[in-house]
Amino acid sequence: MSDTYFTQFGLPPHLHIDTAALEKSFYAQSRKLHPDRFAARPLEEQNAALAASSTLNDAYRTLRDPIARTEYLLTLEGIQLEEQSRAATDLAKSTGTQKKQVAPPDLLEEAFELNMALEELKMGGDDPYVRAQLETERTKFAAMLTDAHQQLESLWTQWDTAVDTNNAAAKDAAKQAMVALLNRRSYIRNLVRDVNAALEEFPEHLREP
Repeated sequence: MSDTYFTQFGLPPHLHIDTAALEKSFYAQSRKLHPDRFAARPLEEQNAALAASSTLNDAYRTLRDPIARTEYLLTLEGIQLEEQSRAATDLAKSTGTQKKQVAPPDLLEEAFELNMALEELKMGGDDPYVRAQLETERTKFAAMLTDAHQQLESLWTQWDTAVDTNNAAAKDAAKQAMVALLNRRSYIRNLVRDVNAALEEFPEHLREP
C-alpha cells in the first residue's frame, strides 16, 4: 500500500486516525508547495508543484472525512462501491438516470411506504396527515443514520486491530461488513433527502386552491 493518501501524511492505513497530526502535516507540506516558492523556478517545476499541491489537497480532504476515508481505503483494498463511485455519478448525469441504489432487504417495506406517501403529496396532498407521516419517517430514518454511523465506528476499530495484528481473515470480515453498512447508510441518506425535499415543497401544496 505504497504511495497512498495515508503514506502522504505518514499515517498507517487505519480508519481511526490522528486528525491533529493529519492537519499539522498538511499545513507543513502546503507551505513547501506554496506557489511563491516556485515563482522564479522553471515552468516545469511550477507545474509539478501545482500538481503535487492538488494531490495533497485531495488527500487531506479525503482523510479528514471519516466516510470518504473509509471509501478510499476500500478502493485501496480493491473494492469499488458502485453507489459511491464517481463513475456511477458521471454516468447518471450523462444519461439523465438515477444512480444505482442497493436496497437493503429490511428497508424495502419502509421505502415502499415512504414512496406511497411521497406520491400522495405530489398528487395534491394538502392533508396535514401526510406531512405528519413524512415528519415521522424523517425522524426514523435520521435515527437509522445515527445507528449506522455508530456501527461503522465499531467496524473501524475492528479494521485497525486487524491491520495491527496482520489478521487477514479479520480484515476481510471488516471490509465486507463496511461495504454492506456503507450501502445501507447511502440508501437511508437518499430516503432522508427525498423526505426533506418533499417537506420543503409541502407548504406550496397547502397554498394551492
